Amino acid sequence: MPADDTPSGWAWLEGQGAAADDPAERELTRAFAHCFAGTEGQIVLDHLQRLILDRRLAPEASDAELRHLEGQRFAVAYIVAMIERGRA
Repeated sequence: MPADDTPSGWAWLEGQGAAADDPAERELTRAFAHCFAGTEGQIVLDHLQRLILDRRLAPEASDAELRHLEGQRFAVAYIVAMIERGRA
Protein backbone atom coordinates (compact mmCIF):
# COMPACT_ATOMS: atom_id res chain seq x y z
CA MET A 1 0.00 0.00 0.00
CA PRO A 2 1.28 3.52 -0.74
CA ALA A 3 2.66 5.63 2.09
CA ASP A 4 -0.52 7.74 2.29
CA ASP A 5 -2.58 4.63 3.22
CA THR A 6 -4.54 4.80 -0.05
CA PRO A 7 -5.36 1.23 -1.11
CA SER A 8 -3.89 0.21 -4.42
CA GLY A 9 -5.51 -1.77 -7.19
CA TRP A 10 -8.86 -3.33 -6.27
CA ALA A 11 -8.16 -3.21 -2.53
CA TRP A 12 -10.23 -0.05 -2.15
CA LEU A 13 -13.35 -2.17 -2.69
CA GLU A 14 -12.79 -3.98 0.59
CA GLY A 15 -13.66 -0.85 2.59
CA GLN A 16 -17.02 -0.22 0.92
CA GLY A 17 -19.04 -1.72 3.78
CA ALA A 18 -17.71 0.85 6.22
CA ALA A 19 -19.80 3.63 4.66
CA ALA A 20 -22.97 1.86 5.82
CA ASP A 21 -21.84 2.37 9.45
CA ASP A 22 -21.66 6.15 8.99
CA PRO A 23 -24.74 7.76 10.62
CA ALA A 24 -24.82 10.57 8.05
CA GLU A 25 -24.73 8.03 5.22
CA ARG A 26 -27.55 6.01 6.80
CA GLU A 27 -29.61 9.18 7.21
CA LEU A 28 -29.03 10.12 3.56
CA THR A 29 -29.95 6.70 2.17
CA ARG A 30 -33.07 6.58 4.37
CA ALA A 31 -34.05 10.03 3.07
CA PHE A 32 -33.77 8.74 -0.52
CA ALA A 33 -35.89 5.70 0.38
CA HIS A 34 -38.48 7.89 2.12
CA CYS A 35 -38.73 10.35 -0.79
CA PHE A 36 -39.46 7.56 -3.26
CA ALA A 37 -41.50 5.27 -0.98
CA GLY A 38 -44.98 6.33 -2.06
CA THR A 39 -46.99 6.12 -5.24
CA GLU A 40 -45.67 9.46 -6.49
CA GLY A 41 -42.09 8.32 -5.97
CA GLN A 42 -42.73 5.18 -8.00
CA ILE A 43 -44.30 7.28 -10.77
CA VAL A 44 -41.15 9.44 -10.88
CA LEU A 45 -38.84 6.39 -10.93
CA ASP A 46 -40.89 4.77 -13.70
CA HIS A 47 -40.70 7.99 -15.70
CA LEU A 48 -36.93 8.23 -15.26
CA GLN A 49 -36.55 4.63 -16.35
CA ARG A 50 -38.61 5.16 -19.51
CA LEU A 51 -37.01 8.50 -20.32
CA ILE A 52 -33.38 7.72 -19.53
CA LEU A 53 -32.58 4.09 -18.75
CA ASP A 54 -34.66 2.62 -21.59
CA ARG A 55 -33.56 5.24 -24.13
CA ARG A 56 -31.46 4.06 -27.04
CA LEU A 57 -29.42 6.31 -29.29
CA ALA A 58 -28.97 5.80 -33.00
CA PRO A 59 -25.62 4.48 -34.23
CA GLU A 60 -24.82 7.90 -35.66
CA ALA A 61 -25.18 9.62 -32.24
CA SER A 62 -22.37 12.01 -31.48
CA ASP A 63 -19.83 11.49 -28.72
CA ALA A 64 -21.41 14.39 -26.84
CA GLU A 65 -24.87 12.78 -27.03
CA LEU A 66 -23.50 9.48 -25.75
CA ARG A 67 -21.66 11.14 -22.89
CA HIS A 68 -24.73 13.17 -21.94
CA LEU A 69 -26.97 10.10 -21.85
CA GLU A 70 -24.43 8.11 -19.86
CA GLY A 71 -24.24 10.94 -17.33
CA GLN A 72 -28.01 10.88 -16.99
CA ARG A 73 -27.96 7.10 -16.60
CA PHE A 74 -25.35 7.38 -13.87
CA ALA A 75 -27.49 9.90 -11.97
CA VAL A 76 -30.59 7.69 -12.16
CA ALA A 77 -28.61 4.58 -11.20
CA TYR A 78 -27.19 6.50 -8.22
CA ILE A 79 -30.69 7.45 -7.06
CA VAL A 80 -31.91 3.86 -7.39
CA ALA A 81 -28.87 2.54 -5.49
CA MET A 82 -29.38 5.04 -2.67
CA ILE A 83 -33.06 4.05 -2.42
CA GLU A 84 -32.16 0.35 -2.23
CA ARG A 85 -29.53 1.00 0.45
CA GLY A 86 -32.02 3.09 2.43
CA ARG A 87 -34.59 0.31 2.34
CA ALA A 88 -32.10 -2.30 3.55
